[in-house]
This record gives sequence, C-alpha cells and structure tokens, in this order.
Amino acid sequence: GIDPLIKRRFRKEWQMEHMNLYLAELVGTALFMVLGLGVCANISLSKSGMCGAGGIVAALGWGVSMVTVAVCFGPVSGAHCNPAVTVGFWAAGNLSGSLVPGYIISQCIGASIGALIIWQLYKDHLDEEECPGTKLGVFTTGPSIQNSWRNCLSEIMATFCLMFVLLSLGHQNPANGVSMFFVFCGVAGGVMSFGGLTGYAINPARDLMPRIIYTLVPIKNKEGSNWGYAWVPIAGPLIGAFLAAMLHRVIF
Repeated sequence: GIDPLIKRRFRKEWQMEHMNLYLAELVGTALFMVLGLGVCANISLSKSGMCGAGGIVAALGWGVSMVTVAVCFGPVSGAHCNPAVTVGFWAAGNLSGSLVPGYIISQCIGASIGALIIWQLYKDHLDEEECPGTKLGVFTTGPSIQNSWRNCLSEIMATFCLMFVLLSLGHQNPANGVSMFFVFCGVAGGVMSFGGLTGYAINPARDLMPRIIYTLVPIKNKEGSNWGYAWVPIAGPLIGAFLAAMLHRVIF
C-alpha cells in the first residue's frame, strides 16, 4: 500500500492546489450577494432613495451583478456562485466531482458573508421598514401565489433555461465580451420572465444562506422566515440545472 505520510502529503498538496478555486467562489458569491441583495433592498425598503424603482431595475441589477462577478472570477473558477450551476456543470461532465463539495461550501459561506454585509449596510432602513414581508424580501425569495409544487416548477424551468445558456457557451466559444452579454441576458431575461412568480431564486445558496442570516440577526419587528417554503428554492434549481445538463448531453 501507499505510505500514509505520502497520502497525507498528496492530500494536503491537492487541497492547497484548489484553494484558489474555492476562494474565488467564496469571494465571488459574497460580491454577487452584496450587489444582488443590495438591489432588492434598494428598490423595496420604503426609506431607500430608490424605493419603487421596480422589476426592470431588479432584472438589470441582478444581470449586471452576475456579469461583474463573471468578469472578475470567471477565469479562475468559472464564477459559478451557485450550487445548482456547479451541479449542472458536474452533471454535464465539465467539472470534476471532487471539486463539487468545496465549491458548494465556498458558495454558501460567501452568500452568508454577503447577506451579513447587506444587513449592516441597510440596518437602519430595515429597522425603519414597517412591512415585515418587505424586510424578509430583502434576503429571501417567495411566491406571489403560494402553490409549492407549481412554485417549484417555476424554479426548475427558470434554472433550466439559465443552465442551458451557460452550457451552450462552451461549444459556441464566443468572444469574452459577447459571452458576458449572454450571461447578462440569461440572468436579466430570467428575472423578467419568472421573477413575478417566485422571485427567481435559481440558486440554493442565494436563498438559504440569507434566510438563515435573516433568522439570526436582530431586525426590529421582523416576523418569521417562511421556512415552510425554503425547500422550493433549493430543490427547484438543483433539479432544473441537472435536467438542463442531461438534455445538453443528449443534444450535443
């Protein structure tokens, strides 16, 4: 057998070799959450100077947020910033399964950090906000009409569309600027198409970790975190990304 000392040294070297990937996912997801959740806070909290700016601003803001992160961290880790995207790339054969746990853990940590930053930046606005649902909406997604299975289908379809676009970029090989345009269209277009149904989570870390942070941090007159709905933005995106990867493999 292999000397245990050699095995430990190899494992340590392998882990260090991939730390830059995990760090890129952590920082990238944190930045994505700061910019994205910042849009939600900016357009919804009543004391914000941009309150009422509307869904178009939300779509543009989330799209620009994703492109910003992709430009910064795409060359390092691919800038998944989303466990569903990571699972999708793995299912499509574009990512080693050994990297998946580290990617997802990094994304969850980054999403938590981003949510904490938004809480601190908007703490006064959150405390002054009279509507508990608006406070929660800064951090989490939720359905306009509660129907868990149809809400889940919405998240499956929304994530399927985005994942298929991302996978298609691999065989189209567009120039970097054109590639970023398609990433923007995938995110912003998705918000415009599906945002009114469930808030367009498409990302388990984007919803779960801010929901946990909202539950833990002090905010005046906040109410429950709607944990009964929390499985939808976890299961829906994972299923949608996996199905997109499977269909992509069949077609291409």
